[in-house]
Amino acid sequence: MRITWRLVLGFLAVSVLALLAALAGPSWPRDGGADRGSGTAAAPSPGQRAARCTVRAGTPREAARLARPGDTVCFDGDLSRRRLVITTGGSREHPITYAGDGDAVAGITIEADDVIVEGFRSVRPAAPGIELTGHRVTVRNNTVIGSRGGDGDGIRFFGDDLTIARNTVRDTDTDNGHGRHADCMQTFASGTPASRRVRIEDNRCENVDNMCLMAEGPDDGEGDGRGTTADFTIRGNYCETLRASQALMLEDVRNATITGNVFAAATDHAIGLACHSTGARVGGNTLHPGIRYEVGIDASSRAGYRGPEPGGPP
Repeated sequence: MRITWRLVLGFLAVSVLALLAALAGPSWPRDGGADRGSGTAAAPSPGQRAARCTVRAGTPREAARLARPGDTVCFDGDLSRRRLVITTGGSREHPITYAGDGDAVAGITIEADDVIVEGFRSVRPAAPGIELTGHRVTVRNNTVIGSRGGDGDGIRFFGDDLTIARNTVRDTDTDNGHGRHADCMQTFASGTPASRRVRIEDNRCENVDNMCLMAEGPDDGEGDGRGTTADFTIRGNYCETLRASQALMLEDVRNATITGNVFAAATDHAIGLACHSTGARVGGNTLHPGIRYEVGIDASSRAGYRGPEPGGPP
């Protein structure tokens, strides 16, 4: 009888351990999970969003006073009637993040280095909907709808080491017939800094009056001749333009890589390279069937070009 009870107890112990292991399950993701191999993290819960806010401010002025390098700033006040003006940045290693999580603002102006601005929504802001001037600035996951006044641009940018990613700009509210040119994104170098090392990735430009990107360097004929605009990566963007002859126009922009974009409207050509826009690399883009040719180029921009055979002028 003593031996039998030992066997029974041993069997029960093993069974209980096996059951507990089965209930716990493996610590790695199961096959078929929503995030498996997608590269996209699940959306944070309200509690998670609150936990990452190291500074809470009612106004941009209060945020400028309180924020320190490495902070994530969240706003408690209603910013829907005012423009979010950011003048305080972090450091190279520790930028300051200004997190919107869907907050409405009347446009965004960034005049600082080492900042990340994400998750804000602007409906009919004064153009440009977002304007950034600085170095090591990231603007991502923002929405600009119907920017108005001026040229009607969605995003303007000036500076070095910039990232413009996963933003949506749509319904630019202007008319080219009145001398305006509402671009989804624009930069120029006329009294403003030339731009270098710029990443423009995975943005959506929908129902845009003029171009998805108009980029002009300092020696394009209208610039101030100071500095060099160079090293653009333009990848994975969706471009729907209404009136322009091309979706992308680069003038005096060196070493641009233009790959994997969708040109969704029947422009005359997709990409224009002019005014010594040398060293461009083009490939893997998807073209609307109404586009006559992918690349238009002038003689000054031929040096170092790699891509499909140009079909005509820019």
